[in-house]
Amino acid sequence: MTALLGLLLLGVLFSTAGPALLVRANWARREPVLALCVWQCLVAAVLLCCVLSLLLALSAALPQVRALLFTGAPHGVEAAYGLADAEGWGRFCTALLTLGGLRTALSLARELRAARAERGHRHAELSHRAPELPAGIGQLPGQRERLVVLEDVRPEAWSLPGAAARLVVTTGALHRLTDRELAAVLSHERGHVRARHHWLASCAEALAAGFPGVGVFSAFRDQVGELVELAADDRAARRHGRFTTATAMVELNAGRGVFGTCPAPGQLAQAPRRVDRLLAGEPRLSVPDRLGLTAVALAAPAAVLALAVAPGLTALR
Repeated sequence: MTALLGLLLLGVLFSTAGPALLVRANWARREPVLALCVWQCLVAAVLLCCVLSLLLALSAALPQVRALLFTGAPHGVEAAYGLADAEGWGRFCTALLTLGGLRTALSLARELRAARAERGHRHAELSHRAPELPAGIGQLPGQRERLVVLEDVRPEAWSLPGAAARLVVTTGALHRLTDRELAAVLSHERGHVRARHHWLASCAEALAAGFPGVGVFSAFRDQVGELVELAADDRAARRHGRFTTATAMVELNAGRGVFGTCPAPGQLAQAPRRVDRLLAGEPRLSVPDRLGLTAVALAAPAAVLALAVAPGLTALR
């Protein structure tokens, strides 16, 4: 029973203290890819706490599950977990965790279905506005995305992820941007597609909807939207320069009031901060610091696994 309670308490600790530390971390904006990795490790640790707690709770509530789980285990391992005398707690925890798991599974299915439908609608709209060219035209050798140019005076560029990924740019953007700025914009959008940022955003949204009120999942959803943009900015800046990438961002958003005195809505509000960040050119963290943060991130799920197996290992001594 100690392992079950320990996993629940560790999950609560990760869900509360982890997001509070990460949201205030100054290094996250300097290392967005590493920050995304740390967030994913933290979320994985919380989910692992839930899954392992559910498994132990089921074993406490149902002797059949307990017998199956400890089949072939050495003598004394099953008794070390103290599940035989915790049927009441087991049933309560099983009901609570199963409810959360079902909500998350339904939210994930709903979010993925909605995202797929939205992508399908946008692909259909794009195909109507710009019919498909013969195979190989508009696509450079070795690239998995096809570039589509739309007739529109507004300077815009975006990506449509999926099996048939598209990088879309308007004629307004072609007229407004220089060749280097256009290359930086396309590199930014290509970074979203190749890093599968749409999957990450969908999973974050599903977790936040499946566990309403749980801070780690709502914070993860809020942070992912900004961090994926910073990661794509860095990809473009490494290839085409920070100043070029910042200038391209200013040119694309110049007519939208983003850089005015009135606050812009949604993700547009991030544009001034992203431009300032690119122009500031803060150095990356040192390699030892990055390795240390990676080790700490991986230690979170490792600690969950260690806590889950600790009673069994103690019984084998």
